[in-house]
Amino acid sequence: MKKALLFVCIALVCNCLGAKSLPPGATPPGDLGKTLDGQDMRVSALHGKVVVISFWATWCGYCMKEMPVLAGLQSTAMERGYPLQVVEINYEEDHRVFSRATHLLMPKLPGLIMTWDRTGALNKSFGLSGTLPTMILLHRDGTVAAIHVGYDEDMLNPLAAEITKLMNEPAPPPLAAVASPVPSAH
Repeated sequence: MKKALLFVCIALVCNCLGAKSLPPGATPPGDLGKTLDGQDMRVSALHGKVVVISFWATWCGYCMKEMPVLAGLQSTAMERGYPLQVVEINYEEDHRVFSRATHLLMPKLPGLIMTWDRTGALNKSFGLSGTLPTMILLHRDGTVAAIHVGYDEDMLNPLAAEITKLMNEPAPPPLAAVASPVPSAH
């Protein structure tokens, strides 16, 4: 418990010294990385759902503790038809490591979307410093609700309550279709 609290304190200090993270209400970058099969994952594809984005790495013990908790939330949400999607972004690991971990973890963590951020560019695009685990919560309209750095089991109940509150927000209007240019009449 004391180690977990120390880690959270260190993570908060490191995050404060790093880049400035996106404030609540900000529009996040659209890119969420590539899945194992090479598909691009975009925030816009998850419009209407609360999105939980968690940056992780195989060497991060706290990430490995957090992942099953998020998978449990995802599973419960799917069973009850709640608008939630957890996206796990592997941070700065070799594709071979990401692939092996994904193959091992996915059967145990159904419903999670796992993507890859080899260079750390996605982490930086959210204004994060690379401290792991880092979790970003998005409102159903795709804007930033909160950013949590670190992991501690004492944060689980408040986090579940926060996510539940976000899922109870009204559904946003559909994304506007991109209008094709209309040729001007000459």
